[in-house]
Amino acid sequence: MSSDRGQLGIISCSSGQKFAEAVGNYLKEKYHKEGHDERFKYIKTTETHFPNGEIKFAIDEPIRGMDVYIIQLMDDPLSDISVNDNLMALGTAVNAAFNSDADSITAVIPQYPNSRQERRKGRESVTASMVASFIESCGANRVLTIDIHAEAIAGFFHKARLDNLHASRQLMKSMIKRDLICENTVVVAPDVGSAETARYFSRELKTDMALIVKERDYSKVSTVVETRLVGNVKGKNVVIVDDMVATGGTLIAACSILKEFGAKQIDVFCTFPFFNGSAVEKLQKASEEGVINSVTGTNAVWRGNQFVENFKWYHEVDVTRLFAKVIYCINHMKSISNILDS
Repeated sequence: MSSDRGQLGIISCSSGQKFAEAVGNYLKEKYHKEGHDERFKYIKTTETHFPNGEIKFAIDEPIRGMDVYIIQLMDDPLSDISVNDNLMALGTAVNAAFNSDADSITAVIPQYPNSRQERRKGRESVTASMVASFIESCGANRVLTIDIHAEAIAGFFHKARLDNLHASRQLMKSMIKRDLICENTVVVAPDVGSAETARYFSRELKTDMALIVKERDYSKVSTVVETRLVGNVKGKNVVIVDDMVATGGTLIAACSILKEFGAKQIDVFCTFPFFNGSAVEKLQKASEEGVINSVTGTNAVWRGNQFVENFKWYHEVDVTRLFAKVIYCINHMKSISNILDS
């Protein structure tokens, strides 16, 4: 019996191209060092967006029997393509691989779309479940993502397997490298939903922890009615950890509250720096006013080198190597537990 899944192929959707190149470069070098250049291949494809909005994806060379990984970033700040169009592009790519008789198809989507709609609050759709059904019906055997907003989403998959990676180790290395962790540091959860993550960071970094409790008005977008603090931040340096920064409004409001309670320096760490709407302008102003010292995100949202250079308050952490290592282990049918713990 073979101890691997055969030749590994990387397919990139349009918005996932830069991320895929970084992942592919690691894998190409890895196989080259092992003397197995033939084991890795970039797959030539064509993604077409028609004037009426329809999308077609074509695979331009044979992939029969290959272990294929299709990489896509749903929220792409470097293009005008919407999240919904990128989801459709992923679906057409997966289905094209299925129709081309790939042996195994993994959808690599660092950003799981609609992950905040994972449960019903009244008469509304559970969109995260719809996304799972869509990806499965297109032909994926596996979905690879990172820091999914709700781990219960794994239960929405009935045919494909969901593997959820974590950026915590990479983010903590950045904190330590920049000397942000000391006996005067407090890890803060910006809401109840991120309390477990903050508790993990606090335990691993051996710091105190505090929690911001927010009462939201769900009838309005990103509206917080009341904010309370549980814990002590007076005279402390604060590290806020969360999975994403979207519009930035509630984050800046939380930082203002922390400042009122006596916090000194505030540094924010997240996996997904979406920065939707006017978030960048808000964060720039908060930085200039001393409310926020820095914001660190991963390149699971690919913002590019120019963004890092233009905004000195922003720092970026690389997770492409993590994805590449996991893809390599999946291809070789090895455990990924040691990677996640390293």
